[in-house]
Amino acid sequence: MAGEWKLVWADEFDRDGLPDPARWSYEEGFIRNRELQYYTVGRRENARVEGGFLIIEARKERFPNPRYRPDAPERRWQQRRRFAEYTSASLTTRGKAAWTYGRIEARAKLPSGRGTWPAFWTLGTNIREVGWPACGEIDILEYVGHQPGIVHANVHTRGYNHVRGNGRGATIRVPDAETAFHVYALEWSPQRLEFFVDDRKFFTLENDGTGVDSWPFDAPQYLILNLAIGGAWGGQKGVDDSIFPQRYVVDYVRVYQKTDQAE
Repeated sequence: MAGEWKLVWADEFDRDGLPDPARWSYEEGFIRNRELQYYTVGRRENARVEGGFLIIEARKERFPNPRYRPDAPERRWQQRRRFAEYTSASLTTRGKAAWTYGRIEARAKLPSGRGTWPAFWTLGTNIREVGWPACGEIDILEYVGHQPGIVHANVHTRGYNHVRGNGRGATIRVPDAETAFHVYALEWSPQRLEFFVDDRKFFTLENDGTGVDSWPFDAPQYLILNLAIGGAWGGQKGVDDSIFPQRYVVDYVRVYQKTDQAE
């Protein structure tokens, strides 16, 4: 019947080894927010499928930065660090899968401790053409270890973003987020974005009809699963080095679309 949810993409993480290369690629290196971790590629210590789960593991270890340049200017902070003191992973469907509208969900258990910053989020596939935040960013789940038990959802657009200080978002208390699995979900239609934890809706962003600056979400977005350490938000209270290694454990990622939207 028209309008019912239909599963269009999923990873159940049921084959041990490295994450499925048909579904996921990696971000590599120092990427954003002046975070401290080096994102590695194809390294089991940082990203692996094991026992039916994806495990993204942040580790306290020195890792050489192949892009190091001692004369790099301050704005090229990614090149100024000779070593990383932490490693982790960031998996993305960029170039492999992207969607416009649907229900996107992950069942996950979050890491703990000061300095951890896991996320489950999307970016517009046109980011190279229009840049951030014009491409749109939907943070289905963000969690910073210095605020235990508080799950964040955030949306960034050209009109609304944290750089301008007018970002849109909300929080929900999930006291056992670090010890139990929960389903973190987005329902995305042409009219609105709705955010859920275990089907408890806690944030809605309406399409206000004013155009692409506030609503760039009529175009495809791709998924990202990452575990950052430190950085602009995750590192606001420093990093507790006694907590490592820390694991972000994901049972599944599923994408549904309405039967009248699915391609």
